[in-house]
Amino acid sequence: MDAEAEVLAELHRLRTRIPQLTGALAASVDGLVLAQDTPGIEAEGVAALTAAALGVALRMTDATGQGEFRELLVRGVDGYVATYAAGRSAVLTLLAQDRVNVGRLHLEGRRASKRIGELVEEASVRNEPTPQSRATRSTAKTITGPTPLPTRTTRTPARPRSAANARTTTES
Repeated sequence: MDAEAEVLAELHRLRTRIPQLTGALAASVDGLVLAQDTPGIEAEGVAALTAAALGVALRMTDATGQGEFRELLVRGVDGYVATYAAGRSAVLTLLAQDRVNVGRLHLEGRRASKRIGELVEEASVRNEPTPQSRATRSTAKTITGPTPLPTRTTRTPARPRSAANARTTTES
């Protein structure tokens, strides 16, 4: 069984364990679909939005000193969108009805994201084609693989500008 089929099987098992899920999607951190079980939802659009939200979440955790990104939860009037880190190069996004038990959603989402991360990493070690690598073969742009989730960086505080450095004209 190839990685895509194994990830898809994990998404199906997850939807069985949480009946209130309306969709499940595994994507690269670059926003490319790896596997999806999202009836009635445009998976490519959700994957792209997940990548954008992931970028903001990464900056937020870094700016606030909360450490490495783990998960993001968005609640709308009709339900939830939960995104979990799945290894260093993938994410799991779950769509759930408003009546879902959020604790159960997190428990199962964390378990599934760990397994999906392992599957994606194993596939990259075996150099097995993933949906992303197949997609890049048909384009002129060469992508070597998904961009890994960045690790936390230490920022140096900005130096205050002195009055001498702030002047834009020189005195004669």
